Amino acid sequence: MAAKSLGVGVSLSHLVGSKSPPRLCVLSIRCFAKNGERPWKTSDARLVLEDGSIWKAKSFGASGTQVGEVVFNTSLTGYQEILTDPSYAGQFVLMTNPHIGNTGVNFDDEESRKCFLAGLVIRSLSISTSSWRCVETLGDYLSERNIMGIYDVDTRAITRRLRQDGSLIGVLSTDNSITDEELLKMSRSWDIVGIDLISGVSCETVHEWVDKTKQEWDFSSRGSGETFHVVAYDFGIKHNILKRLASYGCKITVVPSTWPATETLKMNPDGVLFSNGPGDPSAVPYAVETVKKILGKVPVFGICMGHQLLGQALGGKTFKMKFGHHGGNHPVRNLRTGHVEISAQNHNYAVDPATLPEGVEVTHVNLNDGSCAGLAFPAQRLMSLQYHPEASPGPHDSDYAFREFTELMKQQKTKKSEPKPSTVSDA
Repeated sequence: MAAKSLGVGVSLSHLVGSKSPPRLCVLSIRCFAKNGERPWKTSDARLVLEDGSIWKAKSFGASGTQVGEVVFNTSLTGYQEILTDPSYAGQFVLMTNPHIGNTGVNFDDEESRKCFLAGLVIRSLSISTSSWRCVETLGDYLSERNIMGIYDVDTRAITRRLRQDGSLIGVLSTDNSITDEELLKMSRSWDIVGIDLISGVSCETVHEWVDKTKQEWDFSSRGSGETFHVVAYDFGIKHNILKRLASYGCKITVVPSTWPATETLKMNPDGVLFSNGPGDPSAVPYAVETVKKILGKVPVFGICMGHQLLGQALGGKTFKMKFGHHGGNHPVRNLRTGHVEISAQNHNYAVDPATLPEGVEVTHVNLNDGSCAGLAFPAQRLMSLQYHPEASPGPHDSDYAFREFTELMKQQKTKKSEPKPSTVSDA
């Protein structure tokens, strides 16, 4: 893969007192191409939504026909982390930031072993890359992973439609032999609700995770100095969640979504993490039963899907939101401290706090719509967040949650080591 330098810039000398007109100068831009061809191949494409609207576009990435739920993401950067977030399984991600692809892709920003989303929808596809970390263009990256992408489409108009009508099922197609009516019928005959999407993104075998956040990227890891054994249920877990836990002094055993609770408890862990993941928590009752059997035995931390499963396991209910929360710029209030955190979120379902039993505390609230964003149940050493504290991509405001989880485990360890009161009578 060859890299070309091209482009024209304007000299800035006229801005510092020169009376001469600005001069043209060469500006180096890295533009990857194969055999002298364009960096990616484009063709006509269509996005047909279940409401009957048809959106003409250009295709990049893979070709074909794909159905999925369309959601919009408000992040300004971090599209590679979004592409590899397993929580987007079954969905087309529409980026509200209009210009995508300018930093290319690199292999350090992967959040899982592959791309699980159904497709990518963007307004403007960058014709060049300008990051020193770039190893490949976005178009080539998607083609190699058989992921569809479209551009040159009015993403603002589609986003307004989703906000008004809610998330919609859509069909992406580059196949001109399929009529608009046939694509519309496909969109109306598929539904993401009630589908177990977790089983398709979870790992298949038990394994240890040892990688920490790289030193140049670490920012606030201040563990207690102790080592805690955490069993992490992989419902679609992101690599940076595991890296943050490891950086806070955790030895991590990752287990599949169907791993029995009895086997987890045999490992005698200091804590259990229930991870993020895609889809409807009501579609995975086996996961809810697993959570129920572990609650109260060891400290637990639920993130996103894990938060929703904890809510159901406690007896609460979850519901599908109108268009969900997707992006790295969502404000959340920590009700315990009063602080407002800017958070990274990705979910279409939420816990109804009115259905939770007495003793369960709502700790965080989303300031955009007042929905529940965090729970605690001190009696069962439980904590959860509806959003992603590892924030990849996103701000690091909520990283303290990993430290709070280690504090829960430390308290449990201390309690176990305390001498039990004697039952023998002094007489």
